[in-house]
Amino acid sequence: MDNISTIVLAGSLIIIMFGMGLSLTINDFTDVFIKPKAILTGLFNQLILLPLIGFVLIAIFPIRPEIAIGVIILAACPGGPTSNLITHLAKGDTALSVSLTAISSLLTLITIPFIINLGLQLTYGQNTPIQLDILTTIAQILVIVLIPVGIGMLLRAKKGSFADRMQQPVRNASAVVFILVLAGVIFKERSNIVSYANEAGLISFALNLGTMILGLLMARIMHLSFRQSISISIESGIQNGTLAITIATVLLHNSEYAIAPAIYSLIMFLTGSLIIFWSVRHTKKTPNH
Repeated sequence: MDNISTIVLAGSLIIIMFGMGLSLTINDFTDVFIKPKAILTGLFNQLILLPLIGFVLIAIFPIRPEIAIGVIILAACPGGPTSNLITHLAKGDTALSVSLTAISSLLTLITIPFIINLGLQLTYGQNTPIQLDILTTIAQILVIVLIPVGIGMLLRAKKGSFADRMQQPVRNASAVVFILVLAGVIFKERSNIVSYANEAGLISFALNLGTMILGLLMARIMHLSFRQSISISIESGIQNGTLAITIATVLLHNSEYAIAPAIYSLIMFLTGSLIIFWSVRHTKKTPNH
């Protein structure tokens, strides 16, 4: 993405996060931590199961090393604001999603270098150290996710009736932004989509769909609610493509490592749209489930 696209996307996500905050209260978050089974299940999926699936896939698929490293970078970058948005639109447990994003984003400061170094070692037989700008990463999480959500929650606490009136308009606006972002990404990458898809499409789709399904199954095995299960499925299957591309191009200085994250970013918007449609329909049929 160029600078203008990045600014527009970041601004849109900040507005969306604010809208999520309008629908949340402190009790939503205290419930997550008082009953930690859901968040522990989600963190297990994100930080352990997801990387394992990534390593299994690069061992199975006949792909060149640059694509393999791109898949491992993706598997090391769970969650992000996009997963919060999709969860919100799918009427999942938004508080659980935001909590998972915040915690996993901090923990991946440790896990990302380890996972990617292991991938480099297994693929190339070498160990290339990766150093993330910790302060910048934390600042991005605060500005894009936590602060807007906090402001929305504060407004809900102080002006509850206004927040209630704004929830549906903001949800509708979020859906429009989601569609526009998808259209913008497809348009921007239109000249590369075919070549990227030929090289990395199948394995990227397998990573996305496989982790999403396994996330849902794990949540149901743990007897979590439908809303919690949707959140964990999305948090498990929707990776932080923007962070993955940044690591590939800025930290590892190899644009070919960004091929898998780029095509994955297109795929996750499409599968995300499907899970939103399915979850909303299911919620309408069984509103108390």
